[in-house]
Amino acid sequence: MGNALFLGRRKLSELVIPWCTYTDPEIAHVGLYPTEARQNGIPVKTYTVLMHDVARAVMDGEEEGFAKIHVREGSDRILGATIVASHAGEMINAVSLAIKSGMGLHALADVIHPFPTQAQGIKMAGDAYRRTKLTSSWKHLAGRWLAWSRR
Repeated sequence: MGNALFLGRRKLSELVIPWCTYTDPEIAHVGLYPTEARQNGIPVKTYTVLMHDVARAVMDGEEEGFAKIHVREGSDRILGATIVASHAGEMINAVSLAIKSGMGLHALADVIHPFPTQAQGIKMAGDAYRRTKLTSSWKHLAGRWLAWSRR
């Protein structure tokens, strides 16, 4: 619409357009699917959180579904996300904003969410990414520190 009203030249490929199908559970998506990214020569890593691991989903009895966030392998650049959950339509907004603003998955994990919310699943995916960034030496040091602190 901006192109029509203001004689813009913004291309559709530059826009982040989420969608949601309001079934039970809802199905929402934004950005690239892993197969699309790979077809374009972009290596992808997907972080998946099952809704039965999200405290609020368990409390609400809405444990069916998942949140998958796809990043460019070797970085935290978010390429896309698929969420199948009771509140997927609301949850996809945070990922859409992150993609549009260039926020990586690491930064998205740093966002403080009220607890408990079903959007905690997005933060949990970011935490899963963050755990992969621990080097073996850091893991060794952390293990030694934990062993020492338990004495």
